[in-house]
Amino acid sequence: MNPYGEPSIKKDPIPDGRIFSEARGLESPVVTYTISARGKSANVPVFGFLRNQYGNIPLREIESIFGFVQRSTLYGGRIFGDRELSDRDVTQLNNAGIGIRIPMSNHYVHRSEYLNNRRLLDQYELDINSIIITNDDLARWIRRDYPRYSLDGSVIKNLKTHDKIEAALDLYDSVVLPMRLNEDFEFLEKIAQKDRIILFANAGCALTCPSKLCYPSISKLNKFRGGEFQCSQPIKERERLGMVDFPLEPYVDMGFHHFKLLRARPNNMTGY
Repeated sequence: MNPYGEPSIKKDPIPDGRIFSEARGLESPVVTYTISARGKSANVPVFGFLRNQYGNIPLREIESIFGFVQRSTLYGGRIFGDRELSDRDVTQLNNAGIGIRIPMSNHYVHRSEYLNNRRLLDQYELDINSIIITNDDLARWIRRDYPRYSLDGSVIKNLKTHDKIEAALDLYDSVVLPMRLNEDFEFLEKIAQKDRIILFANAGCALTCPSKLCYPSISKLNKFRGGEFQCSQPIKERERLGMVDFPLEPYVDMGFHHFKLLRARPNNMTGY
């Protein structure tokens, strides 16, 4: 196949002594990334954002980008302030073969909320796009009504045993593992379906967080009915490492090829 997905045409050998060589198609990338658009303004063109923030990552290695689209009470992970991916961004990404991952990772989901979000789900349903989910009821509803989406089990699910990972893969197409498991090579080696696992390529404060109070508090705040952000840093002592990068070669050697990539906040304590 050539870079445009077309069959390569058999050619006669190039004569010796020529300055050029026969064109060959690109091989499939060894690793692919789902990349964060958190903190991006919807007014910033997405490919300019990628060039400025992730210019060291070849586009062919970017499988998807995750970030807020339209306002929704189903968002989790980070507090919703404004949309990050415009409809123009989504169209351009999809046309380039890059999916979007919509972070509907709220802990608390009612059936009525799901029905209220059907218009949003209708708009972005393509085989290339995904929904990031924590609540299993939401996953089942979307699986039934929107079969074209891929479903990703959020890191917020905290899948830290092999049994929990296998059970989650009965419902989700892929799952994101907690950052701290990156340091447990023995555990990772024993995972059966490595091709359906997403590991973090870098990590922030969640790597050493003992309780992750922020996630349920953000789930409540994203209902737009008030609430208070909570963080365990003032309450429980932990090692504070700032942002760290993981060397990917050991994970690739084990059979992992899908990674989640954050970008550092200005204070370098955690990632967007």
